Parts: sequence; C-alpha cells; structure tokens
Amino acid sequence: MKKIAIINGPNLDRLGIREPEIYGKTKLSDIIDSLKKRASELGVEIDAFQSNSEGEIINKIYEFADAGVKYGIINPGAFTHTSVALRDCIAGSGMKFVEVHISNIYKREEFRHNSITAPVCEGQISGLGTYGYLAALEWAAKL
Repeated sequence: MKKIAIINGPNLDRLGIREPEIYGKTKLSDIIDSLKKRASELGVEIDAFQSNSEGEIINKIYEFADAGVKYGIINPGAFTHTSVALRDCIAGSGMKFVEVHISNIYKREEFRHNSITAPVCEGQISGLGTYGYLAALEWAAKL
C-alpha cells in the first residue's frame, strides 16, 4: 500500500488554540483524523509526524525516504521562511512533497512571502485553510 508522509513543523501542535483568527479552531489531531479517513477511501496510508525541532523534522524526512516513502505533505511552519537545512533535506530526500499552509502566506507579513522550501517541492497550497491538506493528499494519492 502506498504510504504518504504528513509532516508538520513548529507550533502546529497548537492549532485550535494559537491565533484561531488566522489558523481556525481545528486541532492538528482533527486534521490528521480526517486525512486518515480520506486516505483509507483512496486506498493509501498516511504516517503523520509533528515537531517543533528542525533537526527532528529533517531526521524524520530521511527516515521516511530510507523506508521507501515516495510522497509527502509538509507544512514547515516558520521554517518555510528560514531553513536552508530543511530545504536541502527536501531536495536531497528523493521524495516528492507538496508544501501546505493553512493561511495565505502572501496576504500576511512581508517576511512570510518568501518560501525557501517551495522551490524544491512539487507544488504549494496556501490559504485554503485545512482543506489544503486534503487537496495535497488527493494529489499524492493519484500519482
């Protein structure tokens, strides 16, 4: 069965609590539950991981890659705009990623307009709320 990695970066464990006017009231666990349900319908499996630590995220991506996982959905959080190390990991992993952001990063502060990681991903979904994760899952499942 095809496995799709779901990786969430810093502060996403605080969804539903942190700035609900920007990110909504849905918890990360609710997003993962809905992805698991849809993955089952699509005949794929997901494996979800969240960390506030850049190094842990990088190690997990390589762990997925070494286990033969080919596709991933990543919300790098603030690392989107700052982490060359994460960008290099995504590029060197051999996996195909879609970058997802709940808010529209291009309608927010200027420093959020630049994604270091998007150029090494297959695509980016920004501003569709939590639906962006489902859209990315649909894409990965069809490849």
